[in-house]
Amino acid sequence: MGVIKAISSLNEAIGKALPLPSCICIFPSLTSSTFFPRLTPFFFQSIAMAKIQLDVNGESRTLSDIDPNTPLLWALRDHLQMIGTKFGCGKGLCGACTVHLNGTAIRSCSTPISAVEGQSITTIEGLASETDDLHPLQEAWMEHDVPQCGYCQAGQIMNAAALLKRNSNPSDSDIDDAMAGNICRCGTYQRIRKAIHTAAMKGVSA
Repeated sequence: MGVIKAISSLNEAIGKALPLPSCICIFPSLTSSTFFPRLTPFFFQSIAMAKIQLDVNGESRTLSDIDPNTPLLWALRDHLQMIGTKFGCGKGLCGACTVHLNGTAIRSCSTPISAVEGQSITTIEGLASETDDLHPLQEAWMEHDVPQCGYCQAGQIMNAAALLKRNSNPSDSDIDDAMAGNICRCGTYQRIRKAIHTAAMKGVSA
């Protein structure tokens, strides 16, 4: 009981000294109001869940009872079972999670679903047209044996597709600048560049 009294006293002191909201507690594992009369654990606060409508690869998808702050990446992977988009860093720095929002490349790991509701989202699964099994960029990737481990390549292809939509005939410098935010730990950058040039020569612009 001595430890409990000490913790309770510390909790009281913090509650008096700091203007903390009632949902914060530095000892969340102990939840009893007997021990913590002023504060309750932060993870017991209620989260406003919502119904979110997403337009993914041309299909309307409804996510019910979901936190609006959920990153798009996890909505795609965990709720819609679209696992082509990968988790890399969680900070929007590596490019593995790249998808298209209204045709523009974005980092889905740092984009909340509330920010993309009702807008057009394209993932690697929906990049190819309905009449083609593969997008020309995917074919060029295979032609040049781009993937090594392959983990980052969905994000690389999505970013490359956004580049070709903006610039149908990019130079080496254009490609290097546009792809700089997509990290390949296997170092396949030269093959990526060749594949983008190959797809460009075939007239790919989307």
